[in-house]
Amino acid sequence: MSAPAIELRGISKAFGPVQANKDISIAVQPGTIHGIIGENGAGKSTLMSILYGFYKADAGEIFIKGQPTQIPDSQAAIAAGIGMVFQHFKLVQNFTVLENVILGVEDGAMLRPSLAKARKALTQIAAEYDLHVDPDAVIETLSVGHQQRVEILKALYRQADILILDEPTGVLTPAEADQLFRILARLKEEGKTIILITHKLREIMEITDTVSVMRRGQMTATVKTSETNPEELAELMVGRKVLLRVEKAPSNPGAAVLEVENLRVVDSFGVERLRGVSLHVRQGEILGIAGVAGNGQSELLEVLGGMRSGEGRIRVNGEEIDLTGKHSDGQSRRKRGIAHVPEDRQEEGLIMEYMAWENVAFGYHHDPKYQKNALFMDNAAIRADTAAKMEKFDVRPPNPRLKARNFSGGNQQKIVVAREIERDPDILLIGQPTRGVDIGAIEFIHEQIIALRDSGKAILLVSVELDEIMSLSDRIAVMFDGKIMGERLPSETDERELGLLMAGISGEPEGSVAEAVAEQMRKKEEREAEQHG
Repeated sequence: MSAPAIELRGISKAFGPVQANKDISIAVQPGTIHGIIGENGAGKSTLMSILYGFYKADAGEIFIKGQPTQIPDSQAAIAAGIGMVFQHFKLVQNFTVLENVILGVEDGAMLRPSLAKARKALTQIAAEYDLHVDPDAVIETLSVGHQQRVEILKALYRQADILILDEPTGVLTPAEADQLFRILARLKEEGKTIILITHKLREIMEITDTVSVMRRGQMTATVKTSETNPEELAELMVGRKVLLRVEKAPSNPGAAVLEVENLRVVDSFGVERLRGVSLHVRQGEILGIAGVAGNGQSELLEVLGGMRSGEGRIRVNGEEIDLTGKHSDGQSRRKRGIAHVPEDRQEEGLIMEYMAWENVAFGYHHDPKYQKNALFMDNAAIRADTAAKMEKFDVRPPNPRLKARNFSGGNQQKIVVAREIERDPDILLIGQPTRGVDIGAIEFIHEQIIALRDSGKAILLVSVELDEIMSLSDRIAVMFDGKIMGERLPSETDERELGLLMAGISGEPEGSVAEAVAEQMRKKEEREAEQHG
């Protein structure tokens, strides 16, 4: 047998008292796709950062193709044939594809020879791996899927034989994700070795040959993908059995709680982000909003939650609410029975330097049970209430005096969800409820959302996770470029149809799906650029 493409032996790394990686050993065989999964804080990113030279291990050895290799920085990693495609792309937006590809590896002060060399090389690479991108296109005019191709092209141009991809489908439509998987399969056929970091078990089962599972900084198992299943992997990740499907009874919707008519929003750059959105949500149902990030879902939640002004009409329980921002904010929305779990818990849902009990009081500090008298709040009552919420929602550690930044991402999310759901709202606005949340916490949060629905409340759910939308929603509305493209029942649609709607395509496209998606994304970006001026 040939030597592993990568072998890590006894890798350990600590950050102060936190042991991020502990005695990790792993071997990745050449010409395979090797998945790495684990909960938040399991140590996946730290391990890959050591391999790519961002961190130096406290102990352990790295072998590349059987040879001991020192990787003090990313340049050493590139020299060793390792390329990394980050979740958030490292591209200069106003440079062309060619300029981004040669950036940092120019042949000299004169750029023309480097550009000519890169153009020839990209033509060959694109043909070999089906990675076609216009070399003269400016990055900001490309779809997200094509920008990801540029990142892969950068790595291949630098002669990478080993590719690390960190959550590569997080910003892609299903059609773009399928195209990425075809590219990865082609790379594998050509002898490249790929490490895929993802939290999506379906992707692991679909594309990988081998999967390694991490838990609490340690490697718990490495198995052939063909010899395992999602349930077993989930149990290895969290150390207990996890219900991967959402169990819920059929909905029994009542009267409309939220009615939105012709809602429009223009951002500070003059770009129209919501373009005549109309929808309604009834008692006892979940309306899921599906779409790729950046297509108006965030603006919709912000207007409904009182964080942004807009034009149009919104009624809650039949009464119209102000959209101008003059007499409306999050506080007034709460008085109307609207609770809001924002998309970004750290930027919008919590103050990270404040303690858990202080965060639980935010937005509800006028609650009579939190008041000692007309002048002072009853901090002891708030702490007791926080402790009760922490126990019910299994927040760990259950310490109301701990600062928000000291909780894991999943426990931070539980604090926000507990604060809003426990207020018994008429309607819950919830954005990306399980973003960056580990699989055990996902199961718990989904149960709380279903329980709220079953109690007769209305829920507007926004998520980029199509599996989450399909399993939680009673109805699904799909957004693209600030508009509702269509509405479907989960039982009467599938991921392919929703994926096309998410790309702005109604019905069957002419030609290939990938080409149709790319064309729609190009048109959207052109419209935004024109409005931006």
